[in-house]
Amino acid sequence: MKKTFVLAAALVATVSSAALAQDRSDLVAVNRWYNKTDNNYVTVADNEYQEGQLLNWGWKDKMMLFTAYKTPAEGRVAVYSWFNPVTKDQASIAEDEYTDDQMMKMGYANKKLQFYALTRRGPNTMGVYRWKKGNDWVTVPEEGDTDAYLKKNYRQKTFQYFGISRSVDANVYNQL
Repeated sequence: MKKTFVLAAALVATVSSAALAQDRSDLVAVNRWYNKTDNNYVTVADNEYQEGQLLNWGWKDKMMLFTAYKTPAEGRVAVYSWFNPVTKDQASIAEDEYTDDQMMKMGYANKKLQFYALTRRGPNTMGVYRWKKGNDWVTVPEEGDTDAYLKKNYRQKTFQYFGISRSVDANVYNQL
């Protein structure tokens, strides 16, 4: 009887663990990097570039911002990376913020899908905002150090979408 119970408990734990791993496989960490030479911030999803590549390009000060999704689903918005070759600015823009034509008229090109973010606030989520200074845009979660960006003259705070605060808690809060 005890062996049957232990075996059943082990089987349930294995199945639960596999389901948890599968749920987490759709999550991706979103980080911010800084390039002192260009005085520019870039928002990058894990595995978008190899970390060594970013370091070779002069990016440093990697900071985890939030967690997002790899795949589309109801209640999610696609977020794209755009690059301006003149200003060397990279901007992460949700698909419903600007049209492609508007971005190209502002000098941006090389549109590339980065991740999918939530469109509604839920448990364990945080608002994500875009701050602007001149031609530079920076992505800052509501839990970020906004005073530091105000001191650097970033203004025009604009809401973009919601990110997941901690990926390990995502299933607990039924975000998947």
